[in-house]
Amino acid sequence: MCADPVRRFLEDQDPPTPCLVVDTDAVAARAREVRSAFPGALIRYAVKANPAAPVLDALVAAGIGFDVAGPAELALCLERGAAPADLAYGNPIKKPRDIAFAFERGVREFTSDAPADVDHLGRYAPGSAVSIRVVLDAPDSVTPFGRKFGCEPAEALDLVLRAAALGLRPGIAFHVGSQQPDVAAWEIGIATAAKLFAEAEAQGVAMTRLNLGGGFATPHRTAVPSLATYASKIAAALETSFPGRRPALMLEPGRVLVADAGVLRTEVVLVAQRGERRWVYLDIGRYNGLAEAENEAIAYRFEPVGPHDGPAGPVVLAGPTCDGDDVLYQRTPYELPLSLTTGDRLDLPGTGAYTASYASVAFNGIEPLRTHCVGRWGDA
Repeated sequence: MCADPVRRFLEDQDPPTPCLVVDTDAVAARAREVRSAFPGALIRYAVKANPAAPVLDALVAAGIGFDVAGPAELALCLERGAAPADLAYGNPIKKPRDIAFAFERGVREFTSDAPADVDHLGRYAPGSAVSIRVVLDAPDSVTPFGRKFGCEPAEALDLVLRAAALGLRPGIAFHVGSQQPDVAAWEIGIATAAKLFAEAEAQGVAMTRLNLGGGFATPHRTAVPSLATYASKIAAALETSFPGRRPALMLEPGRVLVADAGVLRTEVVLVAQRGERRWVYLDIGRYNGLAEAENEAIAYRFEPVGPHDGPAGPVVLAGPTCDGDDVLYQRTPYELPLSLTTGDRLDLPGTGAYTASYASVAFNGIEPLRTHCVGRWGDA
């Protein structure tokens, strides 16, 4: 989807590495696909996936709203032309003054999972919609959230009633984890939500909104379900769990909107033989763009740039810093040309999400990952 304009930019401009190049036309096209797959749903892009201004511009133009995690993301979205009504403050962990900041700027959609936070919303965001996030007994995603977010269903019901008593407009939210290849996770979440809807209604609180979160996976070295497959399975689960009374839906996709629009280019710094293993050190690592390689969770593709005749062989891939944890892949099998040497370049497709936004500010003096945006909304 993004190969031609991105590759053309890389070939014509030969930018210093490491760098990320994102095709904003591909972002806009993907946004239209997501809206078509979930007709009528409110789509709120998770800004943390890639907050580059041209990416946000493309999504504003495509009619997509935004899931913001704090005041800085909120202000950035407003600066790029997003309407306050199209913003959802999806982070359950927030200071009271940050709630007030959002409310004063017109945000009326929040997510919560703790009694104190619900109380803060009642005080600093009166009358707002609040989705109570429930934790799921569902399959782990590639990068799961663990127990950091969400409350048990029994507590979620208590929080729904508490929010209603404070004059808030409660709904239910869940998140199946980032890069979730198992569609059954949404089926479990929707069934859990339906039970909470019924229990709340029995106690006099009628809820109408369900936040399905994000988590839609994108392909790297293994296949994942298509967007159409996710959408059809979710539609079937809603029909089963909410027969004849489907709630209003909100989704908070991040990765699925921007990952495939980006290519990251890196340079080989050093090749060294360590015992029986060949180590390839790159100018990109866990601290300047590939944080999701921690525990080798996300296995990116590495494509040599230019001709490399001859055989390939196994490698360990590592980053450039002096930190011993800055090793990308030791267990995951990779093979690269035996001819690979200092100065050669590699491209990593599918890296438009959770790369530049995860890069450190100056660890080892390395600057943040440069991002170039091409296409209609590009800055390059």
